[in-house]
Amino acid sequence: MKKPFVYVDNSATTKVSESCFSAMLPYFKEKFGNPSSIYSIAHVSKLAVETARKKAADAIGALPEEIFFTSCGTESDNWAIKCGAKLAKKNGKNHIITTNFEHHAVLNACKSLEEDGFEVTYLPVNSEGLITPEQVEEAITDKTALVTIMYANNEIGTILPISEIGVICDKRNVLFHTDAVQAVGHVEIDVHKQNIDMLSLSGHKICAPKGVGLLYVKKGIRIPNFLDGGAQERGFRGGTENVPYIVGLGQALEDASKDILNRNKRLERLRNKLIDGILNRVPKVRVNGSLKHRLSGSVNFSFEGVEGESILLLLDGYGICASSGSACTSGSLDPSHVLLAIGLPHEIAHGSLRISLCDENTEEEIDYMIETIPKVISRLREMSPIWNE
Repeated sequence: MKKPFVYVDNSATTKVSESCFSAMLPYFKEKFGNPSSIYSIAHVSKLAVETARKKAADAIGALPEEIFFTSCGTESDNWAIKCGAKLAKKNGKNHIITTNFEHHAVLNACKSLEEDGFEVTYLPVNSEGLITPEQVEEAITDKTALVTIMYANNEIGTILPISEIGVICDKRNVLFHTDAVQAVGHVEIDVHKQNIDMLSLSGHKICAPKGVGLLYVKKGIRIPNFLDGGAQERGFRGGTENVPYIVGLGQALEDASKDILNRNKRLERLRNKLIDGILNRVPKVRVNGSLKHRLSGSVNFSFEGVEGESILLLLDGYGICASSGSACTSGSLDPSHVLLAIGLPHEIAHGSLRISLCDENTEEEIDYMIETIPKVISRLREMSPIWNE
């Protein structure tokens, strides 16, 4: 009998969609021109890039001239944070505000700036993985250069109060950046209405290929270049444009921004069925993060008495692909900094399982996981020297 294949690690990466792949394909072969050249096939490539820029802008409520294509979300985060801080430093500001459970692209960019003399305030999240707008307002000083707070957490799926924080930053005349890599395509975003000055996103989280992302920068903010080179991206980011991937990102963003409400309703129903099924069948388990302010297809469990890596290995044997945290830190033996930030002790933080659904996941797959995960946890606990029921 053929083993089932259930992919539920969409927060790590997604499969390239058919519409995205079809849109990209011509730009690998017959439409291969360099957008910076002047002959006709180059004009075709240039038009494709600008069409994708318009699609990307429409997806987040921006203007096309506010969109800059990059190689990934990490590059976009680094550009926004390091160069946004550099811009503000000219005005005598050297203070940055973030949270203690950001993606490492943000945390390590902030640590790098600390080495350059910046002061960083790491706001603590509560046990549900949330902060309040009041925390941000209280942390702002006359030296605050930048606030950088993720839109939705990549491990536990909690959604932060971005619109409220945007209002505060606008009132206090502080640059506001959000890492929206996990949020785009799952929540309605309007950067202008939400007072977002800079926003990062990545293509491979929304069914575009790995290796393409973008940075939105509000019109009027002239942050310095992160990559110096030629005149590409209106002189702000050198390097020949990756036309096929940019086209794919534009298509993926157009697709992801359609019918978000109804797609979320379906994913929430599947996610809640999974949560109820696991909680009813497995003792000593908790759901990490807010149940109310959460991405529709995301759930993070912690199981006492087991190791996350062991859970993943056994699930893989059943054909289930999941994760125990961020794919960017999967080589680390340390427990998730996100789970430690919400107050979990080390021994429980080690036993986490992240499941992130997509539009292709089915009711039958949820049923299969509800049947399989308890078996895996029971087997591991029987072998565990630390499990005491």
